[in-house]
Amino acid sequence: MHITRTGFGAWAIGGGGWAHAWGEQDDAESIAAIRHAVESGVNWIDTAAIYGLGHSEEVVGQALRDIGEADRPYVFTKGGLVWDESDRSAPARRVGDPASLRRGVENSLRRLGVERIDLYQMHWPADDGTPLEAYWQAFAELKAEGKVRAIGLSNHHVDELERAEAIDHVDSLQPPFSMIRRQAAGDVIPWCDKNSTGVIVYSPMASGLLTGSFTQERAAALGDDDWRSRSRDFTGEGLRRNLALVEDLRPIAERLEVTVAALAVAWTLAFGGVTGAIVGARRPDQIDGWLSATNLQLGEQDLADIAAALRAHGIGEGPARP
Repeated sequence: MHITRTGFGAWAIGGGGWAHAWGEQDDAESIAAIRHAVESGVNWIDTAAIYGLGHSEEVVGQALRDIGEADRPYVFTKGGLVWDESDRSAPARRVGDPASLRRGVENSLRRLGVERIDLYQMHWPADDGTPLEAYWQAFAELKAEGKVRAIGLSNHHVDELERAEAIDHVDSLQPPFSMIRRQAAGDVIPWCDKNSTGVIVYSPMASGLLTGSFTQERAAALGDDDWRSRSRDFTGEGLRRNLALVEDLRPIAERLEVTVAALAVAWTLAFGGVTGAIVGARRPDQIDGWLSATNLQLGEQDLADIAAALRAHGIGEGPARP
């Protein structure tokens, strides 16, 4: 698959009422955002069964129904997280049992309204006692059977990637990666680069912190049903440092005639081994803020200025520049 450098991230559009929600969302606006992204040239969507406890996949499925076959984007989703319908706010269990994974694939196919999932990913390493070798073998079998086109891992480390690769090729990895969370650039991304494994990074705008529009007031107004209200990056000293970084990014973005959001996404794409970035949106206008990142080339001075800002504020760990 040849994917565009940015893809539509469907975490937030899952809506409220679950452990890692972004609060209630407007499904009509979410569908409009997906269609706007596709019309603007984005050719893949990344979602997961757990987002909204199935609701995100349903919304993606609704959006796909009105997109012609010739223009239909690739659909990537993730499994391995099992929730309790009787307690939707409880954290999901990380399940690697092959039978559970197969049920998850069938449910995702139904919600998405597709015959085959283009990329199916294990969302997190299992903690139900299932060895990685067992769940990765199940993924390989799903691929051989044609249920999924490619298989990947999300939130897995180098030693886990190596164990999986010994069984079947890891087509892709999905790690968190942004100016604020840079560890992946020091280990898993170089491993993927050496092993012909694609990398689609998530949260390149740090869940809204690096959009240029986030403020202390917005952070204080986050509802209890928004997971960010409980995050150290969105509260206290962490929030102060992150917003100070954004102020240092503004003149760099202005110099390049782009938004801070586009600058943040383009920075992740400047790293060798990064195939694409998953960028979330809940409304069509949010997409316009980061689309220019796809073709934005950061120069030596840009990268040096960003690295200097990261060091000045003591933000994150890992390489400060490509």
